[in-house]
Amino acid sequence: MGSEMDWRERIVEDQRPWGRFRRYSLNEVSTVKIITVLPGQSLSEQRHQRRQELWVVLDDGIEVRVGDTATVADKGDEFFIPAGETHRLSCVGDAPARILEVAFGEFDESDIERLSDDYGRVD
Repeated sequence: MGSEMDWRERIVEDQRPWGRFRRYSLNEVSTVKIITVLPGQSLSEQRHQRRQELWVVLDDGIEVRVGDTATVADKGDEFFIPAGETHRLSCVGDAPARILEVAFGEFDESDIERLSDDYGRVD
């Protein structure tokens, strides 16, 4: 499942004459997605055993729940979800909102254990 280092150690920020960049992964097994959530909608409350996830909030209007902690996130906020931790993503704004998801480790949709779901897909 990638290195067991603290997730913050993976992130490298480098200053350049034109600005800067943030690198979230270097030569690791990872899957990168942009997830868009429609207003009033939520992904399943879920957990994974074979991957960790880093979420970077791209738009305002996102609520992130990791474990028992729910946060209405600001654009640019970053959240790390360890393997086995429950998590859920919701759009609480008036417009679709996105996150960048970097999943570290084996990415397989069958690794989703849904604990609750608004669409009847609980395992």
